Amino acid sequence: MAIITISRQVAALGDEIAAAAAQMLGYKFFDRQSIEKKIVQLGFSPEKLKKYDEKKPGFFASLAKDRDEYLDYLQTAVLESAAEGNCVLIGRGAFAILEGVPNLFSVRFIAPDSIRIARLMKEFNWDERRALQRIEESDANRLGFHKSFFNLTAEDPAHFHMILNTGLFDVERSAFVISEMVQRLVTIDQEEKGQRKMADLLSAQRLVNKLVFEYKLNINFLHAVIDEDRLILQGVADSAALAEKAVQIASQFMPEKKVESCISVVQDFKAYP
Repeated sequence: MAIITISRQVAALGDEIAAAAAQMLGYKFFDRQSIEKKIVQLGFSPEKLKKYDEKKPGFFASLAKDRDEYLDYLQTAVLESAAEGNCVLIGRGAFAILEGVPNLFSVRFIAPDSIRIARLMKEFNWDERRALQRIEESDANRLGFHKSFFNLTAEDPAHFHMILNTGLFDVERSAFVISEMVQRLVTIDQEEKGQRKMADLLSAQRLVNKLVFEYKLNINFLHAVIDEDRLILQGVADSAALAEKAVQIASQFMPEKKVESCISVVQDFKAYP
C-alpha cells in the first residue's frame, strides 16, 4: 500500500501525470477538489479556504487564528486520505505532511520556463506576457504557502524521492516511470511500517483537533507527536495551567501513552491580533 505525493510547478503537467499514474497502478487519486471537499466537510468554511489553499497568505491572514485552524483541517484531510493506502495525492503540501512515512514516494515535476510558457499560451490562448505572469504568480504563491505552513521550500530536492523534468518526458512516459519506481522500490516491510506510522500520525492529529475544536484550548501552534509509548505535546500557551490541562485531556484520550509536555509557556503571548 504505497502512498504517492505529487508536487509540481504550474504547467509542468503534474495533474495530468498524477491522474495517469494512479490509473496505471489502480490507485485512488486525490486531486485538489477531493482534498478541498474533505477540508470543508471537516468544518472549515469555503470562504476561509479561498484565503489559504495553496496560496501565500496575506499579512493579516498569516496572523489570523484561521491560519492554524486551516492547517489542522488540511493535515487531517491529507492524513485521512493517505491512510487509505494505494493512493496518489497532489499538491496541498502533502509531501511535507507525510514526510518520513516509510511507504511514501514523493515526486516533484518541473519544466523549463520556456516550455511552461508555451504550454500556457497554447492551453489558454494567452500571449507570452500573460503566461509568464501566471507562472510568476503561481511560483510565488506556492513558495509562500510551503514556507508559511511548513517552513520549507519545495525547491529543495532533499524532500523528494524523484524530480522529473517534464520538458523531456510526456505524460504517459512520466506516469510509467513513477509506476515502475513505486512497484520496485516500496517493499512489503515499508508498507507495514507505513501503516503503523500513518495510524500514529492520525491519532496525534485527531488529539490536536479534540484539544483545539472540542475543548477550545487556546494553545498556539499546537502539535502532537507519538514516539513509540510516548505522546509529546508541543506549542505555545500563555499559562502553565493551560498546558497542564492539555496533558490531562491527552492522558484521558490516550491512556496507553506516557504524555510529555514540551509546550512553551509565555505569559501574555498573543500570536494573533
